[in-house]
Amino acid sequence: MPWRPQLRTAVDLTTLSLDPQQEFLLACLDGSLDVEALTPVTGLSPERLHATLMELATLGAIEPEQAVFEASEEPQAKVVEAEAEPETVVDASEPEVEPEPDASDPEARLTHRSLFEQKLHHHATDERAALSRQAEEPELSAYCFDPMAQVIQELLQNPRFGLAHARLVATHHRTSAGLEMVTINSAFTSDAGVRRALLQNPVLPASIYRRNWGPRRLQEQYLVASSHEVPEQTRAMARELLRASFGQRTADEKAELILKTEGRCLPMLGGVTVDGHTASILCRRAIVSTLFIQNIARWSAAPPQLIAHLLRQEIVRRNTQLKLMLERHPNANA
Repeated sequence: MPWRPQLRTAVDLTTLSLDPQQEFLLACLDGSLDVEALTPVTGLSPERLHATLMELATLGAIEPEQAVFEASEEPQAKVVEAEAEPETVVDASEPEVEPEPDASDPEARLTHRSLFEQKLHHHATDERAALSRQAEEPELSAYCFDPMAQVIQELLQNPRFGLAHARLVATHHRTSAGLEMVTINSAFTSDAGVRRALLQNPVLPASIYRRNWGPRRLQEQYLVASSHEVPEQTRAMARELLRASFGQRTADEKAELILKTEGRCLPMLGGVTVDGHTASILCRRAIVSTLFIQNIARWSAAPPQLIAHLLRQEIVRRNTQLKLMLERHPNANA
């Protein structure tokens, strides 16, 4: 079974020596996301994500991956025992449940796309729309590749349409109207696979992005804005939303974003200033990150009290270059 990292409730995280990336990753763990789903959420490469998770497991902050395997041993033993039991008679009158297609399987996607292009696409749009409403597998998944929003609208009325089909549409459909129809259903937009597919879709409308990512924390918005796995158009929308959201959030959340990104978010917040409460929260923290200090020194809107606070830090007193960068800031003597 896939590893779904979760915090160890018996451990006081404040006693652990964690770097900013480890702290951020811990904030993303709720026990419901597996490692594959965490990749787009955190913006980390799969290799870096797994390495950081292993570091956290070693520190005792999260349940180790081995615990997943150990927890699965007992059910496996039961399966072996069940195989030794006499065969049970299956009622042939009961219909077999057809497994839902795996939208992440490249071979399955290729088969469904080929079916659509070779056998379904030649029908008129109205005819495809009518057929999609009653379609069963494999035609049901094949219709998810239809380029017409009218067909997607009817496809959504099919009682067999599920999450796997929503992921296919979110990945491959290329009209704003069709994507809007899929995202009306909150059960679909709450799915990590659908959200990841939408972010990587080059025609994702700004309206969908604002509606689904606007309520999310600043840290999540920043991860989209800085991710190299999404199109530039999506990153631009994310940067715009981040700037708009920043001024509306609490001082604690704004300070958290600046601290956890070590100031990397500041270039995206050009022209945005922070209030006195946010500045006071930042000034209450002992700073040991050289990158954070450099980013603050390059931030034209850095509050005077934050510059003064950084100048008093031990790491700055010992580093002449950092001290000069801060002293040259326009607000150093304000």
